[in-house]
Parts: sequence; C-alpha cells; structure tokens
Amino acid sequence: MAVIVAGIIWANSGTSSDSPAAPTPSGPGALRTIDWSGAVAPGTAGAPRAIEPLTQIDAQGKEVAKPAAAITPAGDGKATCTPVTIATTAVSGGGSADGGVRLAIDQFTKANPGCSVALREFDTTGAQASDVAAQIVNDPSIAALIGPVFSTEIQSTGKIFNDAGLPFLTPSATDPALSTNGWHSFFRGLAADDVQGTALAKYLVNTAHYRKICVIQDKTGYGRSLAGSAVSSLGSAADPNCAADIGKGDRDFATLTTTIATAKPDAIFYSGYAEEAAALLQELRRAGITVPFVSAESTVTPDFVARAGNSAQGAIVSCSCGPVVNQFAGEYQALNGRAPGPSSVEAYDLTTIVLKGITSGRTSRADLAEYLRGYEGTGLARTYRWSTTGELATPQTWLYKVN
Repeated sequence: MAVIVAGIIWANSGTSSDSPAAPTPSGPGALRTIDWSGAVAPGTAGAPRAIEPLTQIDAQGKEVAKPAAAITPAGDGKATCTPVTIATTAVSGGGSADGGVRLAIDQFTKANPGCSVALREFDTTGAQASDVAAQIVNDPSIAALIGPVFSTEIQSTGKIFNDAGLPFLTPSATDPALSTNGWHSFFRGLAADDVQGTALAKYLVNTAHYRKICVIQDKTGYGRSLAGSAVSSLGSAADPNCAADIGKGDRDFATLTTTIATAKPDAIFYSGYAEEAAALLQELRRAGITVPFVSAESTVTPDFVARAGNSAQGAIVSCSCGPVVNQFAGEYQALNGRAPGPSSVEAYDLTTIVLKGITSGRTSRADLAEYLRGYEGTGLARTYRWSTTGELATPQTWLYKVN
C-alpha cells in the first residue's frame, strides 16, 4: 500500500537543530495555519495564570518544531463516498474528547455534501462495556471508532474491537500495556506514560543541562511510577541526598525544604498530584529556593495554579496532551457549548485522520486499518505515524510553563 502523507509545514524558528526533517507535503487535504499566540494547556482556560506551551520534545528529550499548519477535516470539499458511520465512546466519563469528534465531523460534512458521514455515540464505562462494544462491532455501517478514552475500558473491550477488525483510536488512554496485546486495529493518539517520564528526564539533563536534580515523589502509584521512569533516565543527575517521599495530605515540608536548600540543586522534579505540589512549591519559594520546579500532567490544572498562587510562576509541567489554540477553542465552544479540555485536540485530530481515509476511498474497516498503518501527517497536537503495535512511531511530549 502506498503511504498517504498529509501536507505538513514546519516552523523553522525556535527549534532544535536535531529536529527530524518533515515529510514532503503530498496527498489529499487542505491545511490550516496554526496561530500559537494565546495557546494554553487543555482544560486550563480561565486559570489564575496562563499555562502556555513552551516546547514539544521527542522521546530523547530533544526539542522538536511546533507545527506551522495542520490538516483540516474539511479538506478540499470535493469528497465523495458511500454513506459511512464513525462511532465514538469519547462521551464516557463526561470528558471533553467527544466534542472534538463532533467538531471534526461537523466541519467535514458541511464542506463535503457528496460524502455522508454519520456519528454514533456510545458510553462504555461500567459493567456493561463488553455489551456496548458488541453493539458497535455488530453495526456494519461503523467503519472506525474514536475511543475508548480510559485504559481500563480498552483492556476490557479491545479484543472485541480487534477481532472484528474495527480500527479503534484512543485520544487519551496512556497505559503502556495496551500495545502489548497483539491487537492490529489499535492506534494510540498520544505518548504512553512510560515515554513521558523518560522524555522529561532526558530533556532536563541533555537539553536544559541540569546536573543536580532533587526528585520528590508522592506515595501514590502514579507518583512512584512516573518518578521511577524519570530517575532511571536522570542517571547521576538525580541527587539521592535530597530525594524524598511525601504522603497524601502532607503540608509541613519544613524539614524537606531545609534538605533541598542544603543540597543546592539546579532543579526540583516533583512526581505526584496537584495539591501537594502546590503546597510544596509555596514552601520552597517562601524559603528562598528559586530553582526551576518541574512536574508532570497531574499539575496541568487550574487548581494547581490557584493553590500555588504567585509561587506557580515559572513552573514547568509536562503532558502528553496537546495545546488548545484560539481558533480551535472558539470553534469547539460554538458547537459544543463548553470549552475544550484534555484530549479534545487529540480526538479532533484522530477523527480528521479517519475522515481523510474515507476521503481517499477507504470506507471498509479493513481498508481504513490499512490506511492508518501507512498514514503520516500533522494535526493540531503533533505528527501522527504509527508503529506495528499501534504506538506513535515518534511519540512526543508537550512542556508547558506557568506565566
């Protein structure tokens, strides 16, 4: 099968000299220029301080270019096809990914009257997830699924989708184990958890050139998992003399602050949840410790910024999730009646990719799965190209800065 490549334009400013070369633009689809002014982390609109995209890094922690343009669902408006349906389980859990699916299909159908694409929405949370999955695969009009959104959902339903040959593209599930099931119709639209911790650690050492880092983790499974993947990549930069565990609900960090001050680190990496991160950061700043404070996606929230107050300024947080730019936010709000949140952009991008497959004549499940396995193109969040296991071939992590 020939590789379908959507048009890509890369920005040349502010990028690493090691950024990979972009593919030659070709194939169907119009491009939208991306205006990065005013872009924010997903779900943080209205936060006391803006959490703005700083850079995007690859799995080795090297900066890569922000895309200057992305493929659009509307394309050239000349698409023709037999009627087809895209399903989504992005409504599960009351998230915001479903709005991204709706927006992409709405923009496509309005621009392409010769290609009828319907949307069916399902909820696979709860004990009956397998029954709902059976409903989806037994509808022959459904050519692809955007979802499920949670890793637990996928573990309980993925075999059903895969056995039916139905392409299922998750905009948000990050459990690394999902791609180890031998599924051939599974596609993940963002970096898995193990990629993020490693990439962030390598960025701190090899790109930001920090040589002494205090790693603080909370005692949750999330905190320990992320810290573990980070420490293994930090190597000798992780100073054991100021490493520490904190408990859920801890607020007295006086002893820890003294230990960190004595260690004189170049940076502090925190692995855990927003409440303790905010309290720790406030105490650090009150103690006059001004070195960079770095954390991960659990702190990409308005709550972290509100709790930390002015102490949050300058904090760097990472997330697999892509930023929300103004034009997308406005279009999303107008259609859905609410602001976009985490996974909205990924859901929009993945739906757009499926629509491009339909535009090229791939309306059966088998043809769409083949199309996806050979796809390469740039969306609002990142470049999409998949390995044989359904992981992104070049997974990337976004870094955000609190301003």
